[in-house]
Amino acid sequence: MNTAATAPAAAPSPQAARSWTNSAIATVQAENNRSADTHLYKIELPAHWGVDLYVKDESCHRTGSLKHRLARSLFLFALVNGWINEGTTVVEASSGSTAVSEAYFAQLLGLDFVAVMTAGTSPEKIALIEQFGGRCHFVDHADEVYSAATAIADECNGHYMDQFTYAERATDWRGNNNIAESIFSQLSHERFPEPAWVVVGAGTGGTSATIGRYIRYHGHATQLMVVDPEGSAFLPAWKSGDASILTGNSSRIEGIGRPRVEPSFVPGVIDSMLEIPDSASVAAMVHFGQLTGLHAGPSTGTNLWGVWQLVAQLVARGEKGSIVTLMCDGGERYAGSYDNPLWLAGKGLDPAPHLTALDEFFASGVWNG
Repeated sequence: MNTAATAPAAAPSPQAARSWTNSAIATVQAENNRSADTHLYKIELPAHWGVDLYVKDESCHRTGSLKHRLARSLFLFALVNGWINEGTTVVEASSGSTAVSEAYFAQLLGLDFVAVMTAGTSPEKIALIEQFGGRCHFVDHADEVYSAATAIADECNGHYMDQFTYAERATDWRGNNNIAESIFSQLSHERFPEPAWVVVGAGTGGTSATIGRYIRYHGHATQLMVVDPEGSAFLPAWKSGDASILTGNSSRIEGIGRPRVEPSFVPGVIDSMLEIPDSASVAAMVHFGQLTGLHAGPSTGTNLWGVWQLVAQLVARGEKGSIVTLMCDGGERYAGSYDNPLWLAGKGLDPAPHLTALDEFFASGVWNG
């Protein structure tokens, strides 16, 4: 449903506004304090490969995805900057998961929330946004979300959170319980505590910026690979150095890939990028469930298709080491889409050849995908 935000209430006194902000920050920090870290699963691979794979399960968060961390950081950033006050309507442009998490934090603070997204967003995500008290405004194309979110925020004198601009600066990349610090802490007792590679996708660019900066700040030899779905602007921008690239394409892998280079994308911290065929992302998602019993979403499949190529390279060179990637969200959010053969066929996504390639890789240790 398309819906506009409600008009704001009268402004409180400066003292009351500051008191509310202090209480809101304490509420968000308390939520963080109640939250345990997410699991880092070791995925069993053939012992003779000499490679250890770890998957950090971000679906464990209260709102079910990696974006829970981002939403918490964005709310704290907006609160300390004075952009969100009592009665502020919060607006976000999102492909779904960030909006789910932001709806949760808005509800926690008693604020109205409006999510702007394309009409093709999964019904499961829309239901979660509404479950947390948010409202959804739909546009036809991915490149329309920015202007629509700005217009709604202006209309109600609300705050456009703008994850695509602020994701890379809202999180302290030096540490302070960010995802990179968590990964390296959890690896500290493993046989390869410093991973050879960390592999992530890019939606805002915030996660890759945080991890890449952390790696460099702490002097780790770890390299960062960013995987990108078909038609996304990030990879051609990274290759060419041209941040003005516009593809005009909506990604078929929900949650990652953008038609433009987002302001939070920091190419200088990335060691390698790889374009992943959309059908391969789906195949790797399915294969991951068969291999581990874990039900992940399609962006996790994108990560894994890149991971398997890196594993194959290490095996071919006789190198030992570890690789870390993220389980971005759970597959239950995609029951009607990526888990549905009819939906996949309608989108022209056939995972079968890529599933065969994965079977052959696990049988031989040689990548022919």
